[in-house]
Amino acid sequence: VLKESKRAVNSILVDDDDEDEEDVERVSWSGEPVGSISWSVKETASSIRSGSEQSFPKIDTTPSLSKQGSGYSLSSLFKAKSKPGAFQSFSESFSDTSSRTYAPELRKPKSDGKDVVSDLSPEETVRRMQKGRAFSLEKFRSLQDKLLLLDEAVAVYDGNVITAVLIFLKKSLSKEILFRELMARDVALRHYVHYLKEMGEQKLLVELLKALGRTEDMALMHYKEHLNIKDESRRRDFLKSCLSLPFSQDDATHVQDHYTLLERQIIIEASDKKAVAEIFKKFPRKASILNMPIITTLYYSCFYHYGESEGTFSSPSNIRKTFRISEKQYILTALGARAKLKSWFDVDSLFNTKNWLGYTKKRSPIGFHRVVDILHKNSAPVQVLQEYVNLIDNPDLKLGGALKYKCHDIVINTYRDLKDRQQLIVYREKLERDSPEYRKIQELLNNVQIRWKN
Repeated sequence: VLKESKRAVNSILVDDDDEDEEDVERVSWSGEPVGSISWSVKETASSIRSGSEQSFPKIDTTPSLSKQGSGYSLSSLFKAKSKPGAFQSFSESFSDTSSRTYAPELRKPKSDGKDVVSDLSPEETVRRMQKGRAFSLEKFRSLQDKLLLLDEAVAVYDGNVITAVLIFLKKSLSKEILFRELMARDVALRHYVHYLKEMGEQKLLVELLKALGRTEDMALMHYKEHLNIKDESRRRDFLKSCLSLPFSQDDATHVQDHYTLLERQIIIEASDKKAVAEIFKKFPRKASILNMPIITTLYYSCFYHYGESEGTFSSPSNIRKTFRISEKQYILTALGARAKLKSWFDVDSLFNTKNWLGYTKKRSPIGFHRVVDILHKNSAPVQVLQEYVNLIDNPDLKLGGALKYKCHDIVINTYRDLKDRQQLIVYREKLERDSPEYRKIQELLNNVQIRWKN
């Protein structure tokens, strides 16, 4: 499940150049990843219509199969942008989704009792298949006849007919012979690959890709089989067996991360299921941590295991280091978790830094205006909000935040510094008479030493 979230496994890395791509507030521990930090691996169930006539899964007549290396990458899954809709499922990334209908839909054979099908040539048989007339493929018994039939089907370039013939050959030829002959027939090969994808015949498709020398694609298709394993321990063992497959360098890293994440989640889950710490009583877990994305796992760790030493698997700092989570993403995730718990001391510690003289100041890689928004969404008290609004560098953003969150002192001081008497008068009318803020404005307005600009 690790990167089934970056096109399929959510996001392990964040684009540090786009600060609005990730928002920790879209993560909550409800047992499901939310919004941009989630991933899902969708499994499309294939079904074949049953009826009196023969029917097959529908195939696009022009499926494509690049012969120049692997076109599929786990890194693209892991590094996809996190906008809604930006995540494709792993199965979608490996198949042509332009058509999810099923074929070939050969016309229902028209039988008037006069059709003689036993002695038809390959050309005549293909013509009958196109027209929906009665036909028989079983009479083509020799390899030569079967290949002539396939070549005739390809010559008319009818996807339904090609696939119907391929299904017949799949049943009547050994896979070794079929694979060998398809390698010399590119059009038929593309249709066969597409058919196997549509039908979900993963094992056979892996064997075909291996025979074609498409080792990276073969590795990815084999990796996808973990979706069918429900038991977490067996899934972990399967992922471990995938580590030796010939992935690209980036994909190999992501598969290793997937295995490491699940292995760690199993350990954390076993411990936390029987945990008696106060936080588990006050905030009972709503779901298992198993198979959750990296960022959701980090959020969970910041919520339930904050402050643990880096040597423990459940420690936020350990998770951050192991999975190379950026400072920006870590701050966003930890801020959301600690603010949810109203732990304002921990929030402060996220931003406190010391300079070379030993002085402490607050620094944020995400912009303090975003910090203020997250704090407000978690019902931070005015005193806390006011401290962080004051840290916003941009004067317009600072004033806008102060007005939005009713940080009266900041608004009053800003208008005073701007020497804007009229705005102070307008703001005074919004306050309760005789409140401290109201009296402060009145004192400023009566101060003859201030040279107002209006």
